[in-house]
Amino acid sequence: MAEGAPALLFDLDGTLVDSVYQHVLAWHEVLGEAGMELSVWRIHRRIGMSGGLFVNALLRETGKQLSAEEAGALRARHAEAFIRRLGEVRPLPGSRDLLARLNQQNVPWAIATSGNMRTAGPSIELLGVKPKVVITRDDVAHAKPDPDLFLAAAARLGVDITSSIVFGDSVWDLLAAQRARSLGVGLLSGGYGREELQQAGAYRVYEDPRDLLVHLDEVGVREAAG
Repeated sequence: MAEGAPALLFDLDGTLVDSVYQHVLAWHEVLGEAGMELSVWRIHRRIGMSGGLFVNALLRETGKQLSAEEAGALRARHAEAFIRRLGEVRPLPGSRDLLARLNQQNVPWAIATSGNMRTAGPSIELLGVKPKVVITRDDVAHAKPDPDLFLAAAARLGVDITSSIVFGDSVWDLLAAQRARSLGVGLLSGGYGREELQQAGAYRVYEDPRDLLVHLDEVGVREAAG
């Protein structure tokens, strides 16, 4: 482990891979099929929450009622619709280089995503760098904005959550970071604005992983000596 370096805990969609809008369109498709016509922007505002909270929030907006079984089926159809769009998903600029740099410098890092492994697994493979720790929605009782994902990631890495840094593209990531008592850093690559991320508690905001890579020293990761 790099001496003095914090552990870095990354969200996945919109933070390391350019997949937010594929998720939005997948939800738009299945919600429309279920008779819930919602504008794309309304769906985007909820991306990053756990699937259960996401569905509940959208149900409030439409006034529609679903049983737990129907909500579960809706989430399963979303996964199928997203998987059909995987060919459009790409790593965000700089994400591969960023993770390779962290490995080179022995900086501990993990991925913590509100998605399940069915949707997250193929996206992670696109990064070309195998993470030692991946925490998905299946591993915790509650997903974002609860802190469970990041707490579990830190525990699996064997590091203190209070000396870790959470990186995410949505306000839900940063709210979860605050609740975990971890420093939060925002990225603009998921579509949220700089001010929104700062108001949700972001210590710094970067454009994308490439911009973060250039400024790693600002989050306590220094160039390897020699």
